[in-house]
Amino acid sequence: MISGGEARVENISIGSKEYLLYQKMTLSPDPGHTVIGKGEAAAISMAKYRDGIVASNNLRDVSKYVSEYDLVLMTTGDIMKEAFEKGLITESIGNHIWNEMIEKRRKLGYKTFSDFLSANK
Repeated sequence: MISGGEARVENISIGSKEYLLYQKMTLSPDPGHTVIGKGEAAAISMAKYRDGIVASNNLRDVSKYVSEYDLVLMTTGDIMKEAFEKGLITESIGNHIWNEMIEKRRKLGYKTFSDFLSANK
């Protein structure tokens, strides 16, 4: 995706608002919050200051921040559902991808993509 121009690598500059929020979430969160992983913290801080979307299945870590900062959250299921609705994947291909992620121990909340689609109409 990067070489095709569909995605790009972005940096968080040391000392920026993004960096300070990132450090807070990964090192010394506010009372009532727990330390979260670096990937989730980077996604949240960049989404907050760049009007972006947080893409994560780690709801335990991100939900409180997503709500607090009024951010948009998309899970793997949401992304795959959108791809399905746009005709980019079939339900069968979605189930195959889903199954591969389950085999890699990804926690998706549903046994199959079909189950996700049925529950999220």
